[in-house]
This record gives sequence, C-alpha cells and structure tokens, in this order.
Amino acid sequence: MSSALTDLCPCPIVQAPMAGGGSSPALAAAVSEAGGLGFLAAGYKTADGMYQEIKQVRGLTGRPFGVNLFMPQPDLADPAAVDVYRHQLAGEAGWYQTRIGDPDSGRDDGYDAKLAVLLDEPVPLVTFTFGCPTREVVEALRKAGTRTAVTVTTVDEALAAQRSGADAVCVQGIEAGGHQGTHRDNPEADGSGIGLLALIAQVREAVQLPIIAAGGIMRGAQIAAVLAAGADLAQLGTAFLVTPESGAPALHKQAMTDPLFTRTELTRAFSGRPARGLVNRFMREHGPYAPAAYPEVHHMTSPLRKAAAKAGDPQAMALWAGQGHRLARELPAGQLVEVLAAELGAAEATLGQRGGQRGGQPGGGA
Repeated sequence: MSSALTDLCPCPIVQAPMAGGGSSPALAAAVSEAGGLGFLAAGYKTADGMYQEIKQVRGLTGRPFGVNLFMPQPDLADPAAVDVYRHQLAGEAGWYQTRIGDPDSGRDDGYDAKLAVLLDEPVPLVTFTFGCPTREVVEALRKAGTRTAVTVTTVDEALAAQRSGADAVCVQGIEAGGHQGTHRDNPEADGSGIGLLALIAQVREAVQLPIIAAGGIMRGAQIAAVLAAGADLAQLGTAFLVTPESGAPALHKQAMTDPLFTRTELTRAFSGRPARGLVNRFMREHGPYAPAAYPEVHHMTSPLRKAAAKAGDPQAMALWAGQGHRLARELPAGQLVEVLAAELGAAEATLGQRGGQRGGQPGGGA
C-alpha cells in the first residue's frame, strides 16, 4: 500500500460511508477494530450530529477512521420540472398519509459548519463526494493532521482531485450502490459510467495518487483483483450494509437477498441524482420522469421514504445496493473483515502459485 494510506489500517478494507443511516458509530468502530478502516457518513446530518458520532466512535476504538462530506451543490435545477415532479408524487403522499417535503430545504448540507468541526476535532481521513474541495480546504485539513481523498468517477475528476492537493482518490465504478459521486450532475451522461477495473487502470495511468477502489466488491477475491489492478485499498458498502452494526432499516437489509428484488438500476427517482438501488415499484413508476434536481428531489421524497419504512413497505424505500448485493452475508462487521481478509490472502496465494507455475514454463523467463 502507498505510504499515504498504509498506516490507516493493517488490512486494505474500507467500509464505505453510507449516508442516510447505513453508516453508524458502531459499524465504523467494529471495522476499524478488526483492522479495516471504518467510516462515518456526515451527509444529511447536522454538524453537531456528525460531531456526536465522531465522539461515539472515539469512545469505541482508538484506531483510525474516516468521515465523508457532501460538497455543496450548484443551483441547476429547473423549477418547472421540480414542480411537475412534485405533482406526480401527490398520489404517493396520499397513499402513505404524509406530506411531500420542501424542495428548498437547503443545498449545502452544512458543509462549512462540518468543516469547522473537523478542523477543531481532526480525524485521520476526510473524503469528499459530489465534487472536489478547494486547495485551501485541503491544506487546512492537512495542517490539522487530516488526510483527504476525493470520490471520482472519471479521469478528469481524478485530475481535478490531484490539482486540489488531495492525498488520494476514491475511484467509484458504475457497479457501486447508492449515489454516483460525479462532480457535475450531467443528465446527458446518464448510463455512460465506467466499470471499476477499467476505471482503475485509466486513473492509475493519469494521476500519481493512491487509489481506494469502490464498486460491487463483496468477496476477498475481488479485493485481490482491484489491488492487482492498481488500487491501494478496497471500499465495500453493500457488503457491510447487512451487518448487525449497520444502521440501515431491517427492511433494507432483508431486501438485499430477497428473491423479490432481482436487480439494481441507476435512478433519479429518490434524490434527483443518479443512484443505484434495488428496482422496486417507486423506481419503476417515477424513475423515468424524475428531473435532474439534487437535492430538491431528495428533500421532496424524504417524508415519503420514511413513511414507507414506517409502514413496512419496501416498495417506496430507497433500497440502495451495489451490483453484488446477492452476495451479502449477515455477519458481524468485525467477523466480515476477518473473513474478507482470509479470502484475500487465499486469492493472493493462488495468484502467486499461478504466477510461479507460468514462470517455470518454457519461455516463462525462469
């Protein structure tokens, strides 16, 4: 592993930050205690809420962990399109006996306040999603003793992260569950995302930064594959979503391996930004008409999603999941890290044996 990341965790396994409830202090601490790198998701939380979770993790482990921030979003939404979608959601509000949320509930996610907390109470690693921080922000965090990484989905985004002075990039393939961390939400680019292995290779040749690989990883052999492809760490979200320590609703956890949910798709239905989840009724009915309007759509659907969860109806919940969701294992988080590490070791041993066998053949260079 690169020296920029090597001392954060003995095992090259990162628990992805999962905003909206999946990440929890208990999960982050359990992963870090087991030798991986646990993460808190500050997205959708207040600055104080984030701080309280940081304190909880510190009370549970002395090992390194990370915090993920959402970047403030530009105001690009078409108000008319948002209003049309609001009217389309009226039937959902009536069915679940709740209201449609206010689309103008804020678009910066408390970014400045959260940065202020993280500068006063530094954590080992801060990552950024939905954009790239300024060089000034990166330098301020570095002076506080915090390393930084930027989520990227293209080579251009990786180059921007390098120019900002970030210490690493989190390379997110199209297979990943939850939101695609694109820096610019361009609806014309929907469906053009790059698979993880191809993206790792492209980014590896373009920038001189350590790589955290994310997208569809569920087994130790896949971790071995992304490390062989040039990554330094592997980040897993869906794999940890079903652990007891995860804060995801029970319905969400159960849906991961429920035969009723057979596939995932990228949709704007719940948030107005492309995000991968299990295909359910809400996604089918509203996905084709959802505008490119984040966080407006997120704010509007939030009460609907909460009401559906309260009613025990997964058909109107945002069931974020990566393409490997059927491989989810209901193990305690620490045990899952140990199993993944053992699988990684076995895969690397097998690769080494195969390499040795090829090297000993005629023309193999032995």
